[in-house]
Amino acid sequence: MALEMAEGDADGRAGAGEGIELAGAWLTLDPAGGLYWPAERLLVVADLHLEKGSAFARRGVPLPPYDSRATLALLARIVERTKPRTIVTLGDSFHDGGGAGRLGAGERQALAEIARGREMVWIAGNHDPDPAPELGGVHLPELAIGPLRLRHEPAQGGAAAHEAAWGEIAGHFHPVARLVVRGRGLRRRCFATDGARLVMPALGAYAGGLNIRDAALARLFAGAYAAHLVGAARTYRIAHHACLPDR
Repeated sequence: MALEMAEGDADGRAGAGEGIELAGAWLTLDPAGGLYWPAERLLVVADLHLEKGSAFARRGVPLPPYDSRATLALLARIVERTKPRTIVTLGDSFHDGGGAGRLGAGERQALAEIARGREMVWIAGNHDPDPAPELGGVHLPELAIGPLRLRHEPAQGGAAAHEAAWGEIAGHFHPVARLVVRGRGLRRRCFATDGARLVMPALGAYAGGLNIRDAALARLFAGAYAAHLVGAARTYRIAHHACLPDR
């Protein structure tokens, strides 16, 4: 398998982005894990899980308290590359309902810079179902634009998605793909799509992931689907059956 990537290259450096079609809409996969819709100047990101570190610390689990800073820095690089008019976060933007209140002054400033001159749309997630008015922007349960529906959790099974007249972009599952490349094991966040539905990778530094071959992900798609692995300068498309399940 010709796959030129190394373990540590997913750092959000500049890349052209891979174009894909979803329900008639032409989208660009940013190599750091964002999805850009040029016709709408709209950037979609999912599962930032900001303040996960502080949430674990409150339960006595020590984690370095830098996850929000790292996640927002990555988002800022994607925004600088794509220059969107609108940013949509697909839920679980915060790890819990109190996450927005625990943001530090530096992180609040970083978020304000990201949002400056743009419309922010916060989709409700299962971790953060309630609005955080202090963040500004628009808070919605889901969003419909043209042929696409944007929500946190996928709405139904794969066959139903293919029969629908619209496409779906969702988060929640944090897809990752496992491969062996030149004899080395590789586990990488990825987009997962079959052309009718797309499940976003988690952007959060501490978000973790679910194997793309896991039944919970596989049942979202009607048949063949692909993983688009994030990389330094591009994404890498791999058929789902070429990815390895977790042991």
